[in-house]
Amino acid sequence: MREKIRCFLSALPLCVLVVFLNACALGPVQSSVPRTYFLNPEISWHNPRPSRERTGAAVLLITQPRAQAGFDTGRMAYLLRPYEINYYAFSQWADAPARLLHRLLVENLDKSGVWSAVLQTPSAIPAQYRLDCDNVVLEQQFFSKPGRTRLALRAQLIETKTQRILASRYFEFFETAETDDAYGGVQAANQAAAKLITEMAHWLEKVFNEAG
Repeated sequence: MREKIRCFLSALPLCVLVVFLNACALGPVQSSVPRTYFLNPEISWHNPRPSRERTGAAVLLITQPRAQAGFDTGRMAYLLRPYEINYYAFSQWADAPARLLHRLLVENLDKSGVWSAVLQTPSAIPAQYRLDCDNVVLEQQFFSKPGRTRLALRAQLIETKTQRILASRYFEFFETAETDDAYGGVQAANQAAAKLITEMAHWLEKVFNEAG
């Protein structure tokens, strides 16, 4: 009996090491220090329309984007395998990604120079067009190598006077994370957000020009 106990105790450190290594391999690196992150991508607009040429353009109203179930939270989501969502324990967004995107869309679409003004709800100022976004997803994926971040949403441009949908499009972007941790996901998320907003601005301009 004593011999069995000695064998068990001698093997215990090795078992603990194996479990630890397996745990590291199955998930992202997590810090025990609480951290909060922003979506604040750097976007450069080439030759935006001068303000004096924007007075005749239409006003765009952007409603609050709606998140897909499981993503309407400031918790940072990651997937170890498809269809199963997990959240970092000590890392979070400053707000739910859909609400962070709302501010980014208003600020950057206004900088694009296509619209005379870009407003966010609620607003008492009348707008000729409305942009609705839903099914917002922001997740870090670890079931592929290297890990990557996925940002996706559906957008609809609506003519407010007639309530007619002028165009609808699904946007989806993947960005490889440099590190398999929360900060690597944040960096990739900001890169994906920059591409999404830039592509959406070009799409809206094309639809607006065709509608006019």
